[in-house]
Amino acid sequence: MKEQDFISTKTICLNYNIEISLIDTLYEMRLINIEIIEQKPYIHQDEIGHLEKIIRLRNELNVNLEGIDVILNMLEKERQLKQEVISLRNKLKLYENN
Repeated sequence: MKEQDFISTKTICLNYNIEISLIDTLYEMRLINIEIIEQKPYIHQDEIGHLEKIIRLRNELNVNLEGIDVILNMLEKERQLKQEVISLRNKLKLYENN
């Protein structure tokens, strides 16, 4: 991964008007990943959308962090189940065409 693909947690906190302690807590709960580059914490740009979802759940819907964890796990499970359904439908089509 390239260093320019990362955004400092300090910059993220300033842009989203959140406390660094929230980032630390999310990292401790394993809801986000943090990379240490030159002794400073960074978040990969691909994870920003995920972080925005967490911030929206917390700020707009007043969901606590434990609730956010549950919601994210359920959304991931839903995504996996949808993929499984697609895979099974494709297999079924193969058998129907024979």
